[in-house]
Amino acid sequence: MINKIRRELKNYLGIMFGAIIFAIAYSWFLVPYKIIPGGVGGLGQIFFHMLNIPIGVSMLLLNIPLFILSFIFLGKRFGLGSLFGMFATSFFADLFSFTSLHKLGIIKNLAPYTFHINDKTIYAMLAPKDIYLSAIAGSVLLGLGLGLIFRFRGSTGGTDIPVAFLKQKSGISIGTGYWIIETLIILTIGIVFKDLKLVIWGYVNLFISTKITDLASEGLPYVKGVYVISKKNDEIREQIYNKINRGVTFFKGEGGYTGKSFNILFCAMNRRQVALARELIMDIDPKAFVLLTSISDVMGYGFRSRNLDLTKKE
Repeated sequence: MINKIRRELKNYLGIMFGAIIFAIAYSWFLVPYKIIPGGVGGLGQIFFHMLNIPIGVSMLLLNIPLFILSFIFLGKRFGLGSLFGMFATSFFADLFSFTSLHKLGIIKNLAPYTFHINDKTIYAMLAPKDIYLSAIAGSVLLGLGLGLIFRFRGSTGGTDIPVAFLKQKSGISIGTGYWIIETLIILTIGIVFKDLKLVIWGYVNLFISTKITDLASEGLPYVKGVYVISKKNDEIREQIYNKINRGVTFFKGEGGYTGKSFNILFCAMNRRQVALARELIMDIDPKAFVLLTSISDVMGYGFRSRNLDLTKKE
């Protein structure tokens, strides 16, 4: 019971930390320049810039109906982590805006963060002349924040819900569903604000943030999977045992053209060992067919999981 409470507390703290980074990305770098990679935050920008409704409130107003519709039409139940993530990102997005920080006395002088574009005052970390840096920094921080939220079993709601609806009703893949929804949102922003550059920025931001999200939620792939098809697999196995100190597994394969059966050698090893394995294999059988793949995570003897263990160990 104690371990479960600690785990849940760690998850909520992780979601909250991710939500803070998410909020900083939105409020300091992206929202002032209308740069958003789709999502509910993108639609929230319309309310923010045209109706002056705080971005966090806008996100919340859009997310709540989506959660309700999801429950009614999809029967999808969201855990407390998802609800917490939704409220936390909305709350911190407004709390970390420069005007809010100024009202709270955390920022004494707003002048360094105050800029004027087309007779409109904006508050941002970087000046309009550094919009490129603002877009990149915001994309990286947004991806990092989202990745941490996902890593600790949270969610921000948003486009997950209409994507699930599309998949259920039309049978399209999840990847295609996300592409359709995010494209519609990015195009809507470009049309509403009558600025084609926002569409381009939206896709650039979407690409960067999704890559960083994957890295933050899953980590860097440090393990490689090596598949070997060779007539000398027994010799290769012995060399891997002796020189690399890794175990191997054999799979049964069959040639599509010849119909002959053979063994496929598989071994998981870290990146530093790949070069040595390649040399060993080529020395034994230069004609060997070798396939090298990245592995997201390995759990078991001889490997540590990529997932961070934040618990304190005595």
